Amino acid sequence: MLENIEGKKIPQVTFSTRNNEQWQKITSEEIFKNKTVVVFSLPGAFTPTCSSTHLPRYNELASTFAKNGVDEIVCLSVNDTFVMNAWAQHQEADKIRLLPDGNGEFTDGMGMLVDKNDLGFGKRSWRYSMLVKDGVIEKMFIEPDVPGDPFEVSDADTMLDYINPSQIKPQAISLFTKPGCPFCEKAKRLLKEHDFNFEEITLGQGITSTSLKAMSGRDTVPQVFIAGEHIGGSDDLELYLKK
Repeated sequence: MLENIEGKKIPQVTFSTRNNEQWQKITSEEIFKNKTVVVFSLPGAFTPTCSSTHLPRYNELASTFAKNGVDEIVCLSVNDTFVMNAWAQHQEADKIRLLPDGNGEFTDGMGMLVDKNDLGFGKRSWRYSMLVKDGVIEKMFIEPDVPGDPFEVSDADTMLDYINPSQIKPQAISLFTKPGCPFCEKAKRLLKEHDFNFEEITLGQGITSTSLKAMSGRDTVPQVFIAGEHIGGSDDLELYLKK
């Protein structure tokens, strides 16, 4: 049975990391002391659920967590630092600290080290998340102890709802642009003024005006999509934001 250890201190271990081609040691105390930290732990880098949903959503909501008093978000896995660094680069997870628990010491200290021999993984972390304040665990969300790899409660939205139930979550925004377009610059300025995070997709980098027209019905830029809804160009966006 996986034990909830809310109210206890996190394990004191030293992590071996690799940064700028140099080995670096970092301790639990350095990561957690005098800080509010959200941790989510998962079975392995590059695995399907971890790559498609778990890590990306925490990265997407990182700025929202920061507005709610979270100093840092840590993703932990029983993988070595080379694997975690490669995964961070692959996922473009620039807002998350990916921490390698290569020997499983931290995970074992949490009581979350489990046997994944059936998958050829050896010892790995059970999937869970926790809110840690000054090294003390305030809240844990542990996935149910059932066969497989359940993913029901350790997600970013559940953690954010715990920290601030009234927080309005940011919408997914995509902005299609091309270089030298003044209307595109206007659209980007409007989104930044409203503190909206957005993904900029530049025509000519694997995306053509034909593709844009197929998606939006228009071949001009910018074109803005918010939460799956086609908003339109910069003037359309300005009207949308005034509502």
